[in-house]
Amino acid sequence: MIIMINGAFGVGKTSVANELVNAIGNSMLYDPEEVGYMLRNIVTEDVMLPGERTGDFQDIELWKILTVNVAQLLKKRYGKNLIVPMTIYDKERFQYIYKGFKQLDKQTFHFCLNAEEETIYERLEKRGEKEGNWCFQQTKKCVEAFKSKCFQELIKTDKLSVKEVSSQIVDHVKSRSSYKSYGGIENDGSEPLIPQKNRLSGK
Repeated sequence: MIIMINGAFGVGKTSVANELVNAIGNSMLYDPEEVGYMLRNIVTEDVMLPGERTGDFQDIELWKILTVNVAQLLKKRYGKNLIVPMTIYDKERFQYIYKGFKQLDKQTFHFCLNAEEETIYERLEKRGEKEGNWCFQQTKKCVEAFKSKCFQELIKTDKLSVKEVSSQIVDHVKSRSSYKSYGGIENDGSEPLIPQKNRLSGK
């Protein structure tokens, strides 16, 4: 199983993801941001193609490809359910990764944590972000982008605790999947952990 936790920077994705790792057995956290940091160190600006020199590692074409490929390798090697917190508001990029995950495991779920801009600003400040920095600058863009239906399921989090959000996600997954055990959700053996063909191509 793969659970994607999307939403604006600072909305609470990682906190919810960590709660899910504790709530769902045989699971691990997989943060594609780490893939981005690796790429940023390897693909220096002088190597990047013109469209990749934006300061956002998600614009490096290899990021979306490696995000899926690393998930594939993690599933193959460790056989774990993946909990994946990552802000992805570009529709094309999101569809590529979501469909790639679906090929790895049909039990793939996407949840987008939503909140008012003021709530997100408060949460950013609480985690130590300086007002007006890059994360703050992305808030309005993210909130607007996530109004699109392609980012369902939306969860309004303004008045919910991390545990309450996590419980909603677990309840939804239990009702929609073949993984019935709350405390130990495991691959039921009906789906392969990796697809028949690899995901090394960005097409």
